[in-house]
Amino acid sequence: MAGSTDRDRLRDTLPQRPGQGDYPEHWEADVVLRDGRTAHLRPIEGEDEERFVAFYETVSEQSKYLRFFSSRPRLSAKDVEHFTHVDHDKRVCFVMTLADRIIGVGRYETVKPGDAEVAFLVSDEHHGRGIGQLLLEHLAQAGRERGVQRFSAEVLPENARMLRVFREAGYKVAGGYDDGLVTVEFPIDPTETAIGVMLDREHRSESSSIRAFLNARSVAVVGASRRQQTVGQALVRNLVQSDFQGRVFVVNPAAEAVSGVPAYPTVTDIPHDVDVAVVAVPADAVADVVLDCAAKGVHGLVVVSAGFAETGEEGRKRQRRLVGLARSYGLRLIGPNALGVINTAADSRMNASLSPLLPDRGRVGFFCQSGALGTAILEKVQRRGLGLSTFVSAGNRADVSGNDLLQYWDEDDHTEVVLLYLESIGNPRKFSRIARRVSRRKPIVAVRSGRATQGVPMGHAVRTLSAPGAAVDAMFRQAGVIQVDTLDEMFDVAQLLAHQPLPRGERVAIVGNSDALGLLAADAAVSVGLQVTRNGLLGADATAEDFELALDAAIDDDEVDAVVAVYVSALTTVGDEVADVLAAVGEQSDKPLVSTFLGTEGVPELLRIPDVGRGLAGRGSVPSYPAVEAAVRALAEVVSYAAWLRETEDDPEPGTQVAAEAAGTDETDEEERDDAVEVGRPPAMEDAPDVRGAQRLVAQLLIDHPEGHDLSGDELRELLECYEVELWPARPVGSVQEACEAADQLGWPVVLKATTERLRQTPDASHVRRDIEDRDELAAAWKTLLEALDSPDDPAFVVQRGARHGVPVSMAATEDPLFGPVLSFGISGPLTDLLGDRVYRIPPMTERDAAAMVREIKAAPLLHGYRGSETVDLSSVERLLLRIAQLKNDVPEVRHLDLSLVLVSTLGAAVLTAHGRVEEVPDHRAEWFARRLSSMPGDALDGVEQRG
Repeated sequence: MAGSTDRDRLRDTLPQRPGQGDYPEHWEADVVLRDGRTAHLRPIEGEDEERFVAFYETVSEQSKYLRFFSSRPRLSAKDVEHFTHVDHDKRVCFVMTLADRIIGVGRYETVKPGDAEVAFLVSDEHHGRGIGQLLLEHLAQAGRERGVQRFSAEVLPENARMLRVFREAGYKVAGGYDDGLVTVEFPIDPTETAIGVMLDREHRSESSSIRAFLNARSVAVVGASRRQQTVGQALVRNLVQSDFQGRVFVVNPAAEAVSGVPAYPTVTDIPHDVDVAVVAVPADAVADVVLDCAAKGVHGLVVVSAGFAETGEEGRKRQRRLVGLARSYGLRLIGPNALGVINTAADSRMNASLSPLLPDRGRVGFFCQSGALGTAILEKVQRRGLGLSTFVSAGNRADVSGNDLLQYWDEDDHTEVVLLYLESIGNPRKFSRIARRVSRRKPIVAVRSGRATQGVPMGHAVRTLSAPGAAVDAMFRQAGVIQVDTLDEMFDVAQLLAHQPLPRGERVAIVGNSDALGLLAADAAVSVGLQVTRNGLLGADATAEDFELALDAAIDDDEVDAVVAVYVSALTTVGDEVADVLAAVGEQSDKPLVSTFLGTEGVPELLRIPDVGRGLAGRGSVPSYPAVEAAVRALAEVVSYAAWLRETEDDPEPGTQVAAEAAGTDETDEEERDDAVEVGRPPAMEDAPDVRGAQRLVAQLLIDHPEGHDLSGDELRELLECYEVELWPARPVGSVQEACEAADQLGWPVVLKATTERLRQTPDASHVRRDIEDRDELAAAWKTLLEALDSPDDPAFVVQRGARHGVPVSMAATEDPLFGPVLSFGISGPLTDLLGDRVYRIPPMTERDAAAMVREIKAAPLLHGYRGSETVDLSSVERLLLRIAQLKNDVPEVRHLDLSLVLVSTLGAAVLTAHGRVEEVPDHRAEWFARRLSSMPGDALDGVEQRG
């Protein structure tokens, strides 16, 4: 094709996606607008003619003029047909709908191969909601799929709104001025800057969505009842008794008042604005409530009603219809089957939940998926004197999830520690990205049920997870999340994080009046990797003054990073006096102090520092644990988190460069820094990888093998060379003569390998003969291996140039439906598989991630000169890990890539054996480049794991 670019030629070789030329259903998306409300985005259809005409009538004459550069009060029938009938290829059009009404339109038309002209039109009443930006993101993603490389647009100079959409998109926009028009053009490749801008908008919109729930000024309880011991009655009572400062409305068509609050027949009959509706009606009536709330302009729903996905197939269908209906009308939804939401802030105090217990005001935000456990969790919080800022129980997590709450807590001044009880993770890659940003500022502590079984609870729908549980655990560590096994351990860690400073290291001093408990504390510390550098055991008759002197000495010791204090009841010492000492030291110390004080749990009143105007216990309060082992274990978790923070503190503030590039400046203001997001890119390679070459190779292979294809040695070699990875050639041979000829070509010494699976899996590597120097040795090796074969008449041998002796390692990259790419690393061989000694990371990876991988495996000493052997070149392994991670991140169609034998010596890493497979992959990666809410498509839920 004359004049076509490399990208155009690549597009011509790409296999046609299912539905190209037909309606592309995978382009549909629910999205969150700038104000936190939702809308639906989809390709336009011919049946949209009447909707399009109605939409056009809502647009002002000024907006029409800015779009068409002339007065066009009405559209002709020909115009309507042109705008609503597209081929979803050369001509693509998206509409943004709300309650099935079009509120915005974005389109592109290809003007030449690789180039398309883009235009937008948004209803005036919906200006300022970020609709143009969302349309541009999704048009760009569709264009990339269809081989478009560059967008252009002609804009009137006075159309500042549209110029700002292009300028703030994060792409490199070039423009000129001609004939009274501004012409802008930009490549639509998803650059780091463009992705960063998109994620920043995602953060702001999702945070706004949750803020509207937790800072509601008016709440309607739909399904409120006059009968005692009913859900509706409890909701009204808890709201009123929580000293909610806003308006409370009740909806009950059969009552005039509930709990002294006037009742209305429907939400639409309420004569005031309603921010949030708490719904407690039968499941089959919830849909009608959604319609009433949409007509009223309610922001969101908290659905405590049961009878949805947790009940079976019919309930799952009902839940999908509920979510689709709510989002289509602009409503976000917490639940169904939720316990509710709580806010303890003085100006937004609210208990819109079924729990009669309103926790004390604190600095901890808590997200819980289980409604059944919610009340028990709140009771535990109260007993420990922990205090919460906000609490959300999402039930079936059909819409609002933990990711949304993390977006909110990231910028909530009242929340300093985040707790998550997770029964499933709908989008772990997004969770990892958000959590890694939040963890830089606020610690996150998580309990994840089903870790051992990979189970999914009733009512939850997630895509099938193929990655092992160890990969999920690695994702948590990579994001800086403190993962614990039980709720008690979560609260143990939380009360330390909420009240004491972070430790600077792992050195611990033990101070106490019990030798037995002191020894237990020392043993516990060593078992979790802490160093006991100071022993301040005072004896059973120690006084409060003795404690004060010992604690002060430990705090002042430069060899101490944290202190564990043990106090048991003694006849000669008053507990209150020791408590005063502990509280005074804890308040003034810049090192964390934990205690086992009289076996109490939580933050007992005697050890609390008042937090005037904030909550129950202030900073400096000393947490106590009933068992010294629990205290040490909690301290160890916080030590690990603090170490993660120190390791990342030299990194640039996440996203600041992205924000600066988008703004066209060298630095950002304070607001931009606070709201920046982390994109996470691997370090630059010596030469830029040939991403396009790799994609072109894989595209051609899928054209030839649409069912998928196992890569040959030459194909693998070509693919890896795109990322500066050399795969050593291995020549298949069928006779001694062929083996000798191959050795002559490759260069002596050589290695002879039998590729029979039975021999390859033996731990003694009996299928390999190394250091073969000449033809005679090669013939002898051939004879020896031939005798070990099951079928000596059909030997499967290869000859390979000999590599320097070293440590065999392996690395593998796979495509997971939930995570996207997953990378693993370990020592090569069946013993590693047997013992499960592999580590995992989720690309994109940093140099720090790669360095940690080669040191985390249990067999890592083999790489560090174990028993006098030479220390291998670890940097070469780290570079190889980064390159394979980037390849897998860039080319998702490489479904599996296994470098099963990489020999690492003092001189570097040699890739000797590799296997790979390419396949078409689902569209789960589309969300990386265009904002969309997660969804479970259709009633069949193909590829989706359900429980219930």
